[in-house]
Amino acid sequence: MLLLVGGDSEIGAATARHLTQLGLAYRATTRRCTTTAERILLDLSQPLGEWEPPAETVAVCIFAAVPRLATCAADSVGSTFINVTQTVALADRFIDRGIYTVYLSTNQVFDGSVAHVPPHAPHSPVSAYGHQKARTEAELIARLAQGAPVAILRLAKVVSRDMTLLRDWIEALMSGRPIRAFSDMMMAPTPTDLVAKVVAALLVDRPRGIFQLSGPRDISYAELARDLAKRLSSDVRLVEPVTATLAGMPVGATPRHTTLDSRILQEHLGLVVPGTTEIVEDVIRANKAIAPLVRRSVSVPN
Repeated sequence: MLLLVGGDSEIGAATARHLTQLGLAYRATTRRCTTTAERILLDLSQPLGEWEPPAETVAVCIFAAVPRLATCAADSVGSTFINVTQTVALADRFIDRGIYTVYLSTNQVFDGSVAHVPPHAPHSPVSAYGHQKARTEAELIARLAQGAPVAILRLAKVVSRDMTLLRDWIEALMSGRPIRAFSDMMMAPTPTDLVAKVVAALLVDRPRGIFQLSGPRDISYAELARDLAKRLSSDVRLVEPVTATLAGMPVGATPRHTTLDSRILQEHLGLVVPGTTEIVEDVIRANKAIAPLVRRSVSVPN
């Protein structure tokens, strides 16, 4: 059986849906007090105590974390407890029982000075969140060197079809209202569903090592917004570029590059990460609220 720690997260929930489609047995943890037959109570903000994974667990993915840069910067002690102390302790609990463990990490363990950074490049975090993830990675890499059944999966920006920011931008642009988008914040987006497929493949195949997944190129939020406006046949002048720095975004929010060298995964799984254009078109198609308008203004391939 497979275990998803943090099954309520966006990627965790997407992975659960994909595992269901594959007919694979899994259970997921939740930090909510109400549990069901599929959900197991586990709150990483609380001591682990005598918590044990289900006896039949053979592989696990740790989705649970404090992921926001601003939150980690504002509460370094609390977020470090969850992202480092508790996560490492939990991973050790799985490793000690011979359970294959996938740990989700981030491009934030690097400073963004290099595009398509290779998997074994030295850590160079800038943000508090990046420092925390790098510390946890270092612990797990040490266990990997000792033969532990561990995989680290680094991700850059993960984008879902119902991402609130993109949905709000679409609605505003279609209504002729202006939007603001960061000109100095980059992303190399990967669809949530693709990430879920990769996580599932790792849980099934159980390779050891460091793996990375990001979109093929960096694009600024402002550039993405302008592309969205063009595809909606809206006035690109509705997109107002602003800087994340002046908007008060936390340290580390504006790396020059967010792309990761994803060749190992691409070759191992035979996957192709779609470009930003394909992702934008997919988001537009999936936004059912404006679908009638979109069909009149966007050419959607069959």
